[in-house]
Amino acid sequence: MNTIRRKLLDSMFKIRCAEEKIVEVYAKEQMMRTPTHLSIGQEAVAAGLSLALREEDQIFTGHRCHAAYLTKGGDFNAFFAELCGRVTGISGGRAGSAHLTDPSAHIYSSPILGAMIPVAVGAALSFKMEGRDKVAAAIFGDAAIEEGVFSESVNFAVTKKLPVLFLCENNLYSTHSPLSVRQPPSQVYERLRAPDFKTSQVDGNDAQCVYEHLSKVIEEIRRAHMPQLVECLTYRFREHVGPLFDYDRGYRSKEEVDGWMAQCPIKRFTAKLIQEKSMTQQEIDATQARWKKLADEAYVMALNSPWPGPESLLEKVY
Repeated sequence: MNTIRRKLLDSMFKIRCAEEKIVEVYAKEQMMRTPTHLSIGQEAVAAGLSLALREEDQIFTGHRCHAAYLTKGGDFNAFFAELCGRVTGISGGRAGSAHLTDPSAHIYSSPILGAMIPVAVGAALSFKMEGRDKVAAAIFGDAAIEEGVFSESVNFAVTKKLPVLFLCENNLYSTHSPLSVRQPPSQVYERLRAPDFKTSQVDGNDAQCVYEHLSKVIEEIRRAHMPQLVECLTYRFREHVGPLFDYDRGYRSKEEVDGWMAQCPIKRFTAKLIQEKSMTQQEIDATQARWKKLADEAYVMALNSPWPGPESLLEKVY
């Protein structure tokens, strides 16, 4: 278990340090000309999920895709190069922040709300038809369950008995619209439960809890070839899109943000590790310093990489 905890902490620091580097340079240096949807505050979900999945399992996610990409095995240097629009990026600098897709790491994304949910279902159908022992994980926010394609995808996955994990990152907001004005007051996972569709809820800011719960659910999905939904309760610290805080926009208060920041998944997890003597403060600081250094180096490497040439302007255009 101690090895698992170290991996979870390593993954969360990987996400946090990468995105804090984005925060540091985004507005000041103007070298990332792509909208960025940060996962600062939500790291435990992606860290727990990626560790619970097998390497060959596939993730399908949306616009807030940095965390899943980085923890699923995406290239750290190519991540920064992509955000800077350079040829060494994941997609040669063409995709930017919200389209991180890397088949070699088994991760696919699209910024269109709910768009990758049916793609995950299609992938699961192919797994079943080809007899492959794989799971497709669809990650989406609380707003995506309001899309018709979500209900259609669940219906199809249940009917065809497909190995799909529907993972809802409920951070309480759709851009600036709180959950309370968009959905009934009942709990999301309870509202979506059906006799043939198991649903559950987990504290999305507790990395170990996320990992242990998803490990159990994913193996049930793999064994029974039946989809399930897990709702992860979490919260983004930064604005919907961009590097700033937005408690002055009128849709949420500084007190609310501060309250959730006090429940920071990394702070909670490191405090637990120290209390249980699984890691020392020095080891934790060293892990954070390592990823901060790697983020600094990756950003410099990105800036030193070439831009796409004009001759490539019409390549991969359909």
